[in-house]
Amino acid sequence: MKALLGRLPLIRDLLSVRNATTLLANTQRNLLALAADEAVRGILATPKYRDTRRFNQYEAQVFSQSGEDGIIGEIFRRIGVTDRRFVEIGVGDGLENNTAYLLAGGWRGVWLEGSAASVRDAREHFRRPVASGDLTIHLGLVTAETVGPMLAALGVASEPDLLSVDVDRNTYYVWQALAWLRPRAVVVEYNATVPPSDEWVVAYDAEKLWNGTNYFGASLKSYELLGRRLGYALVGCGLAGTNAFFVRDDLLGQHFLAPYTAENHYEPPRYWLARIRPGHRRCFAD
Repeated sequence: MKALLGRLPLIRDLLSVRNATTLLANTQRNLLALAADEAVRGILATPKYRDTRRFNQYEAQVFSQSGEDGIIGEIFRRIGVTDRRFVEIGVGDGLENNTAYLLAGGWRGVWLEGSAASVRDAREHFRRPVASGDLTIHLGLVTAETVGPMLAALGVASEPDLLSVDVDRNTYYVWQALAWLRPRAVVVEYNATVPPSDEWVVAYDAEKLWNGTNYFGASLKSYELLGRRLGYALVGCGLAGTNAFFVRDDLLGQHFLAPYTAENHYEPPRYWLARIRPGHRRCFAD
């Protein structure tokens, strides 16, 4: 029957249009990816990135939103690891975050997520590490007041290797509330629309979520100063201008480029880099 329908002129024409539309969409995505790759090569060729203590040349995307997977790997090559444990707060369905690739490499950890639908999907996508005990996924609205008790109830140790926080609006306040947690490295989402020298933090409201605008989080300068108070140095940002990376002061050595300031490490909003590349759909296990 399918072959017969395919020989009918109208059906054949419709199939031809659908195939042509799919081909055009795929071609557009591939061209955009090529343009993005060329733009990144141009950025990395500028004098700012010649110092090898900057880690942007190591950016790579497996499960991360843009180049975070590669940056995180390079940071730990420089500072080393202990028990290879992570805590990530705000993970969605798990297929686009900062620690899924670490999990694939044998790390263990805890995910906190406020969306019931996302947690359901994440538990399905990552059913094997959940079943083995390598991954704990906890459903709960993360605020400055709730994050500490949540992690304590889950038995999270005070010195994991990595902490990643991305809860959109209130990320700054969540990290601020975790002064007792002493990870070796920290990743936070910053608001790159604010100039690097400016201090700015969204007004705290535990009941409010991100409204889809640029009214969220905090400027890189505010994160730099918060990190300094907590004992962390700003060591760089991803080229996409979405995430900032911090390393605990006692681990810095000569591995990163001082001064550890927003002015030195700021990257502008290049949100066109923060997308899934053309290719296969993401999957942790079949």
